[in-house]
Amino acid sequence: MLLVAQRKAGLWLPAGGHVEPGEDPWATAVRECREELGIEAVASLITGEHPLFLIITRTRRHGVHTDVSRWYLLNADADTITAYDRSEFDTIRWLTDEQVLEESDELLAPTCTALPQAAAGGKHAKLFLDSE
Repeated sequence: MLLVAQRKAGLWLPAGGHVEPGEDPWATAVRECREELGIEAVASLITGEHPLFLIITRTRRHGVHTDVSRWYLLNADADTITAYDRSEFDTIRWLTDEQVLEESDELLAPTCTALPQAAAGGKHAKLFLDSE
């Protein structure tokens, strides 16, 4: 899994961004890949242009907030990702599932645990998380 050291959050997270008003979520994934990683997004044959995961997280850190994250499974050769948006990220790294669990935000753990099985079986999943 490719994770980025996101400056604003101070966490290792997947690359991504916000859906603009009226923008299709897949178009957002394509745009963010181009802007943040300098690559064209290529949809996986497993999921196509549909998210593998939809994660809805309710937080109470700064009032009640609901964050909806769509996780897309993309085909990308690790050697083709050689640049990234240095204004947003300190660095990028390819990590194994075990490394992701050890080094990333605790909200990624359920996704990383379920991701290999879902990707192998072509199953789509929805996760609901509550965070204090």
